[in-house]
Amino acid sequence: MTAITIAIVDDHPLFREGVSRTLSEIDDFVVVGEGASADDAATLAASHGPDVLLLDVSMPGGGIDAVSEILARSPQTKVLMLTASEEVESLVTALRRGAAGYLVKGIGSRGLAEAVRTVVGGSWFVSPSMRAKMVEKSLFVGRTSLTPRELEVIELVAEGLSNKHIGRRLNLQEKTIKHHMTEILSKLGASNRTEAAIRWRQRA
Repeated sequence: MTAITIAIVDDHPLFREGVSRTLSEIDDFVVVGEGASADDAATLAASHGPDVLLLDVSMPGGGIDAVSEILARSPQTKVLMLTASEEVESLVTALRRGAAGYLVKGIGSRGLAEAVRTVVGGSWFVSPSMRAKMVEKSLFVGRTSLTPRELEVIELVAEGLSNKHIGRRLNLQEKTIKHHMTEILSKLGASNRTEAAIRWRQRA
């Protein structure tokens, strides 16, 4: 089993140390470094190239502002925001900058491990409470409203799931998901699912 390497950057030592200890107890997780600022995050990205870098939003240098620099120094690193901020604007900005996910502090160890594995696997991960806020703010897109089911589908598309996996998650046939996607693409004025996901995130 290949180990997943993780770096943690947060300016609260007790919290950072607790997260590090929790993750270190998981067999295939290896914490390779810790830091307390945006500069530390960039340095860790360059020196260790971790698979995942957990990053606070509010810290010296600004966590969101550090995302671009982290990815410039280590393009393969998945940046996972871990923050107390429940502002949708912070979430959307972080994702636009290239973050792979957004977690609200208070998440349990099991949820944190799931998030790490999800982003390493190539999908986005957003805390359920924040996903709900994004859906709430996206009830009306442009001149045409998305139905509740279409909102569920586009949310899962934005997480990186395929039609097949969305169907399994929602207990629907794949052809039904394809139908919903056709409607979503039309309403969002998008030519493909990637463009639709980006447009949906931008309007959140």
